[in-house]
Amino acid sequence: MMATNNVHSLPPGRLKKWLVAVRPWAYPASIMPVLFGTSLAAVYGGVVIKPVLFILSLVAMVILHSAANLLSDVFDYQQGLDQVVTPVSGALVRGWITTGQARRGAAILFALGSSLGLLLVYLTTPLLLYIGGLGVAIGLGYTLMKYHAAGDLAVFLNFGLLGSLGAWVVQTRTFSWLPLIWAVPISLLVVAILHANNWRDIASDSKQQITTVAVLLGDKGSLFYYGVLLFGSMGLILGLVFLPRIFFSGQGNITMPLTFLLCLLALPKAISLWRRALHRHQPRQPLDFIILDGATSQYNLIFGTLCLLAIWLDYFI
Repeated sequence: MMATNNVHSLPPGRLKKWLVAVRPWAYPASIMPVLFGTSLAAVYGGVVIKPVLFILSLVAMVILHSAANLLSDVFDYQQGLDQVVTPVSGALVRGWITTGQARRGAAILFALGSSLGLLLVYLTTPLLLYIGGLGVAIGLGYTLMKYHAAGDLAVFLNFGLLGSLGAWVVQTRTFSWLPLIWAVPISLLVVAILHANNWRDIASDSKQQITTVAVLLGDKGSLFYYGVLLFGSMGLILGLVFLPRIFFSGQGNITMPLTFLLCLLALPKAISLWRRALHRHQPRQPLDFIILDGATSQYNLIFGTLCLLAIWLDYFI
């Protein structure tokens, strides 16, 4: 984005500025796959949830997410991107912390999150080392991936498939395709969060020769892509519920229970987001498109919560 005057504002207290810096509004993207994979392990993996391992997994995921957010902000800021203050702007844009502080903060968080991951490997299985190691590598290289149109793949893996599989492995100590396949709908919504951000920033990213998927697709292509991500997640739920029942008589361990039809309750919210996207050039509210990424994150939380309810409702029914 182009820089404007009065970017910097008076800094708040230390705690608040670092909370803003790590962007906690995005935490549903990292929390949901852990909750999802853990719930799958309990209901379909036949294990009793180990609370300590679950808490360690959740904390490690959030810490690593925070580290990746800080590191991404440093690179974006140094590239001359994200110079305009928005309601979800980080502390760098507001001048509350320096790039040096952000780098050190990211390094500390990556080290802490990785240490927790190694502790989980010690307490569970070496299989987790490969999953967690790939996740940390993606987190460290996320900005480079984003600048070369691979950011969508990065978040699809880290905040979807790997997060869900990792949580499953922590509880069951075994590999399964179930947490990978069933996590795809939620993973698509995490990609939608990133895409909404990159779609908004097409002009500034193009000027700085940053190639995101949104830049490659352009405005109209990005609208179509956002729609595929938004409604495709629900379409996949319907496919996993009904197609195995139609073609394979419901046999196979990837058939979703009928309780996942609860996700249809999120359809009105999805339609609301789609309308925001359609009216991006003439928004009904000034910030409708600017904060579409934040609104999509809220939708991801709603959709993911319905998925969790579906899992546990199936268990109790």
